[in-house]
Amino acid sequence: MRHGRGVEEHLTVGRVAELADVSVRTLHHYDEIGLVRPSARNAVGYRTYSAGDVERLREVLGYRRLGFGLREIAALVDDPATDAVAHLHRLRGLLLAQRDRAAAMVTAIDKELEARAMGIRTTPEEQLKVFGAQLYEAIGSAYPATRRTEPRIAARVWEALGDARTVLNVGAGTGSYEPPDREVTAVEPSAVMRAQRPAGAAPCVAASAESLPFADQSFDAAMAFSTVHHWRDPIAGLREMRRVARRVVVFTYDASATGWLERFWLTRDYLPEFADLLVDWPSLADLARAIGGRAEPVLVPWDCADGFFEAYWRRPEAYLDEEVRRAVSVWTRVGPQAEQRAVNRLRADLACGRWAERNRDLLALDTAELGLRLLTA
Repeated sequence: MRHGRGVEEHLTVGRVAELADVSVRTLHHYDEIGLVRPSARNAVGYRTYSAGDVERLREVLGYRRLGFGLREIAALVDDPATDAVAHLHRLRGLLLAQRDRAAAMVTAIDKELEARAMGIRTTPEEQLKVFGAQLYEAIGSAYPATRRTEPRIAARVWEALGDARTVLNVGAGTGSYEPPDREVTAVEPSAVMRAQRPAGAAPCVAASAESLPFADQSFDAAMAFSTVHHWRDPIAGLREMRRVARRVVVFTYDASATGWLERFWLTRDYLPEFADLLVDWPSLADLARAIGGRAEPVLVPWDCADGFFEAYWRRPEAYLDEEVRRAVSVWTRVGPQAEQRAVNRLRADLACGRWAERNRDLLALDTAELGLRLLTA
């Protein structure tokens, strides 16, 4: 990074094409379809790229080189809930996953070359595993590696679905917690998440919770797991779920509970900025009212398999792992400065024993009540 030198405020199309290693024709095409348009003009009236235009182009090119289509890219870069920092974290995670997939394939090919050099022929099954699901099990990129279905919590969710045979999973992400024994339809607005859904997962529709493209009472049940806090309008989304389904099951958290932030040592001692994220968040009563339902607490097991924000309450070292943090939106939303400060303080407290001294009572607990709730209607 260069410091102390003048920065080119506006860049011509030719200069951008040169720096980004793309053709001028590509940039013109992006302009024509409204994906990236040069919004400034230079002294002689030619259209140029502002700093904001360049930032958007960088995101477009990053997603493009990861294999996303232009329509999906448009949805990604226009996502109002995602800022430039969030895009960088997302791109970084996807690029690391791509790098790990390539490295795993190279390792597999090297093994086959060694085998062939010794006159050993690999079976057709072994050859196909290089490109199949086994590869993803081996490399474990951030989200799939840390955000898995926790069976004890899943049992609560699936029990709440009752005898529903058709289930709509709203904000479905990569497909965790989708019941395997029901007819599931998934809804997920993020192309990044849709791209990570495993082969054989339920069919997934690109749509938002606030505007579900289904007729009234189309499903026996609608579920939403740890996603409502990402929605632009949570109340509208919950009302939509109530409209399209006869039963509604929502896993969320109670931001209005007295002393909730104080109960979790991470928000209390290291990340007070988390409270700022809850300023405009609806109360649990408002969320329950939107579906006409009731709320029950969900305890978090100490060895929770799903790496959501509260999951590591008895395993504090996990929060030092960047892969763990990248799979939780809270860290992106509080910003890199708060994140690094929290991590540094936690690391120091773990090293000197201060964390253990403050939280010794937790070590005797198998579960913790950290404000997570299951809404049912």
